[in-house]
Amino acid sequence: MTEVLLAVGTRKGLFIGRRRDGGAWEFDESPYFNAQAVYSVAIDTRTATPRLLAGGDSAHWGPSVFHSDDLGRTWTEPARPAVKFPKETGASLERVWQLHPAAAEPDVVYAGTEPAALYRSADRGETFELVRPLWEHPTRSKWVPGGGGEGLHTVLTDARDPKAVTVAVSTAGVFRTLDGGATWAPSNSGVSAVFLPDPNPEFGQCVHKVTRDAVNPDRLYLQNHWGVYRSDDAGAQWTDIGEGLPSTFGFAAAAHPHRGDTAYVFPINADADRVPADHRCRVYRTADAGKSWEPLSAGLPQEDHYGTVLRDAMCTDDADPAGVYFGNRNGEVFASADDGDSWQQLASHLPDVLCVRAAVVG
Repeated sequence: MTEVLLAVGTRKGLFIGRRRDGGAWEFDESPYFNAQAVYSVAIDTRTATPRLLAGGDSAHWGPSVFHSDDLGRTWTEPARPAVKFPKETGASLERVWQLHPAAAEPDVVYAGTEPAALYRSADRGETFELVRPLWEHPTRSKWVPGGGGEGLHTVLTDARDPKAVTVAVSTAGVFRTLDGGATWAPSNSGVSAVFLPDPNPEFGQCVHKVTRDAVNPDRLYLQNHWGVYRSDDAGAQWTDIGEGLPSTFGFAAAAHPHRGDTAYVFPINADADRVPADHRCRVYRTADAGKSWEPLSAGLPQEDHYGTVLRDAMCTDDADPAGVYFGNRNGEVFASADDGDSWQQLASHLPDVLCVRAAVVG
C-alpha cells in the first residue's frame, strides 16, 4: 500500500491528510496542537519508521518541537525544551521557522529559529544545540528583522557533503558553511536589495525562500523580496530569472523532486499589495531552469482571488509523477498529482496556512 501524507501547519493547529493507493484524500477529524501556531513541519523518511516533527507555538506555554513516530496520530514533547537559547546569549525563542532532516546524516536534524539562529540535533530532533559560529557571526549586529520578524527560515543540506549547509535569513540573506558550521560566509552576490541605499550589499537581502534542484545539486532557486534568481554554483553567484513572471515579488519556491531544471513559484502582486499577481490563483513552473515560465491554473479558482501563499506553504512530495501542494491565508489547500498540470482543492476555511509538507510514507 502506498500512502502520501500531507501536513498542513496553520495559525491554529496542524491538519493531516492521507491519500492511500491514489484514492481520495482523507483528513484526520480534528487538528493536532489545537490553538497553537505551527510554523514548521518536517516528514523524515530517512529510516524505515518515518518521523514527523512539528514546531508548535503556544500563546501560553511558548514554542516547542514535537515528534511523532506513528505518522502523526500521537505526538511526544521532550521533557525539557528541545530548542532553547543558552542563558548567556540573552535571547529567548519566539518560534521555530524551519525543521530540516539532513541529507547526508541519518540522525541529524536542523532547526531554524526566530531570533535568527541555527540549531543542530544528532538524535532525530529530540534535543538541539545552538550552532554558535553563525549566532556569533561578525555581521550579526547589522541584521535587521523583516516584516515577519528576524527568522532563519531555510536550511539546505547537501547529500554529497555533510559539512556543506546553506541557510537563509530574513533580512540578512543567504549564508553558507563548507566546514560543518565552523565558519560562515554571506552568499548573496547578484541578489538585489532594492529597499536599501546600496542595492547590491554583501548581506542584508530579504530572501524569502531557497530550494535545490533535484538533478543538479549545485543549482539553487531563490525567491527574494523582489526578484527570482538561480545559482549554478551552490550559491556563490546568482542570476536573475524573473523575466516572464507577472511579478517577481513572492514568498514560496519549491523544486520538482525528480526532474531537473524544474521549479515552482507563486507570484504576489507587490510588497505593498500582498495578494496573488493580477488577482489570479496561479502557480508558475519553469522546466528550463528559469529561461521561461508557464502559468498553471487548471482546476484552480478562475475568479478574482486574494489568497496569499507564504514562504513555507508550497511544497512537492517524492511521488512520480510528483505531487505539488500549496495553502494560503484564506485557509484553502490545493493539490496536484501530475507535476502541477491540474489541481484540486482539498480543504477550505482552515486558519491561515503557514506551512505545507508532503511525502510518500508507505
